[in-house]
Amino acid sequence: MDLSSDSPTFAARVEDLMKQHHVPGFAIAITRGNEVKSAGYGHASLDPPIPFTTDTLVDIASCSKSFTAAAVGLLVDDKNYPRVKYDAVVSHLLPEDFILPDETYTNQVTVDDILSHRTGMPRHDPSYMGPRAEHPDTPRSITRNLRNLPVAAPLRSKYIYNNMMFTVAVHLIQVVTQQSFSDFLQERIFRPLGMDSTSLQPAQARERGFGERLAMGHSWDEDTGSYRTITNPDAPEAAGAARIVSSVDDFIKWVQALINRQDPITESVYRGLVRMRTFVHPNGRHTRPYTSPTIYAAGLEIYYYRGFQVIEHGGSNPGFQSRFFFLPELNFGAAMSGNSNGVHGVAAILSRGLVDEALGIPQAERKYKRETHPKKEKESTKDADSSDSDSDTEDEEDESPESQPKDPQPLTTPQTAYTGTYENRGYHTMVVEIKNDKLFIDTTTRSFGFTATFEHISGQTKFMAHLSYWLEGGDWEMDAEFAFDGDRVVRMGLKLEPELKEMIWFDRILEQST
Repeated sequence: MDLSSDSPTFAARVEDLMKQHHVPGFAIAITRGNEVKSAGYGHASLDPPIPFTTDTLVDIASCSKSFTAAAVGLLVDDKNYPRVKYDAVVSHLLPEDFILPDETYTNQVTVDDILSHRTGMPRHDPSYMGPRAEHPDTPRSITRNLRNLPVAAPLRSKYIYNNMMFTVAVHLIQVVTQQSFSDFLQERIFRPLGMDSTSLQPAQARERGFGERLAMGHSWDEDTGSYRTITNPDAPEAAGAARIVSSVDDFIKWVQALINRQDPITESVYRGLVRMRTFVHPNGRHTRPYTSPTIYAAGLEIYYYRGFQVIEHGGSNPGFQSRFFFLPELNFGAAMSGNSNGVHGVAAILSRGLVDEALGIPQAERKYKRETHPKKEKESTKDADSSDSDSDTEDEEDESPESQPKDPQPLTTPQTAYTGTYENRGYHTMVVEIKNDKLFIDTTTRSFGFTATFEHISGQTKFMAHLSYWLEGGDWEMDAEFAFDGDRVVRMGLKLEPELKEMIWFDRILEQST
């Protein structure tokens, strides 16, 4: 593979991978030494057709976490904020807001922990409310709601990817600096690096006159053989975990700043970011040949390939994916983004090819495969994933309920017995209705919103909920259960958090008789 992004061989390789992985538009910028080359391919929009260029703006999703971690690192390195340290207990910095359900966690979780996915708190992504909700969440409300959400593991015992903790970091930055996170990023990171087209949230990009450069997201439908167009809504409640909008021409400046310790990324800030904190897969089952296990630092993943350190992160939001990586010893790296959930496959193969080329690995020793992750496809609906990393759920014994009958059993209880409003303090309310002769819930005002249709399985209590995400559609299965007190339904359980053995239970709000 020619390292020149403008070479015919490289372009042909990219376009072939885009076809394989159903990616309408893709861009890459490569830096080596002081030289940068970039190229765009395909379309930022299919209808109307608009080319995807190196100036096309894309939500870089969880790649945003590296900026959030760097923002915290700048405060750690700033003498004006002496209380902000990596080993500072978060509840000491946010005493009224950062309270976890167990005081042991509240009294011990540090800034280091929230930046490295080792707090023991699972994702709880369906718990927070988007801008379309009656009461949208903010970084502060996300932080304050943690007290109502169960933890899944002892503190620092395992890696559990968690978006909310990076939103907690945003709340911390805003409280400490008395400045909005957006203004902080612009003032302390984007402007010094000349990232003039980069914004927090799509709406800000539009306000700054960049609306025509925003890509449309896409999702490939295997059944119809066509793309579904996906919008890119704002998500203030996801600030810190995602929602930085950038082009690869801007994004590569961030990679160069990390490689070269370019102001504002001083040597001290850099060392704080890359200090290794948590093994992503400690049992090594996901380790590739010639590659060490991956370790999470602060908003960055680190592993060693053939003796060379590789630092990277990926990001995924519905319809958009990005990835960046760099090898500090070679002064070499790249930034990639595109507008479908197939981008990770393209980026992973290109990354490995580029690294092998930079290291001079003979062609016969290179092994690439089509990057398809059927088990992870659902995770792409939940932003903000890291590049190839998940928690170790796949490596542990399946904790799901006993296999249920394959053929659904008749529901003899009237459907009206199940309808009503159900409440959980951490997950708020859900309303069970009847739609098209099926029990139905609509949670599309949530950040990771979905609709669900219930199919009875057995016992008048056990159901299978068929989920369709509000941006991507699809049909995903989730265990559901209703609990009776006598002949009255009093609770609803949904398997909303895979890291927990138990369901999330909602108490039915009983109507008062008039």
